[in-house]
Amino acid sequence: MDKKKRLALVTGGSRGIGKAIALEFAENGIDVVVTGRNERRLIETSRELRDCSVRAYHVDADIGNPEGVKRISEFLTHSELTVSILINNAAIIHPRIPLVDFDMKDWEEIINVNLIGAVRITKMLLPGMITQGYGKIINISSIGGRKGAYGRSAYRATKAALISFTESLAAEVKPSGIDVNCICPGGVVTEGYIEAFGEKSIQEGNMMDPGEIAALSLFLISSKASAVTGAIIDAYGSSNPLFNT
Repeated sequence: MDKKKRLALVTGGSRGIGKAIALEFAENGIDVVVTGRNERRLIETSRELRDCSVRAYHVDADIGNPEGVKRISEFLTHSELTVSILINNAAIIHPRIPLVDFDMKDWEEIINVNLIGAVRITKMLLPGMITQGYGKIINISSIGGRKGAYGRSAYRATKAALISFTESLAAEVKPSGIDVNCICPGGVVTEGYIEAFGEKSIQEGNMMDPGEIAALSLFLISSKASAVTGAIIDAYGSSNPLFNT
């Protein structure tokens, strides 16, 4: 990795793809702040990250509301930490629910966490990155951001919006030395996936390990990816529709 010491903030970093990315960064000498809503898991993850001989921090905060983002901002200011890498990974995965049966409070919460939360925390960190003249932002979308599906209206709407958000933001901040990219994973075996769909839904041999997305994220924040910005990268693994045509 680049010699310059950097600090990454990973939302939803206590498990699943977020945790895998945080560990991949730590193993490559990058300091990490993980955020999430479960403090116990965050503490455990921070300990694992420190085992990699990096500085690791955690903030229990719900980015689905402004107070959660404010809590993260205050922590960074109080700790005198400057973030140069942001991974917008936090997301709520919901089971298949037709819109007519979807409680609007739940629908709105998914929008608040998956989309508005990512926008809020990005907007909060951008001034610091602009001052540094350097920044890497990765938005974790989904194969579901490419196409709608039965009962998946809230989740897929947020993931589609993240794709457009990535392209628009990349155009705005490239002159400031900031690269913004988006990863669209296919099926990944995570705790959130299992909670939403059950263990029986896991398609053996047709789903990825979170570490595969972490490895791609590591590349995108490296100097080798300096020519890549505004890119929407499909990482579908064996679930790639090309294999089924």
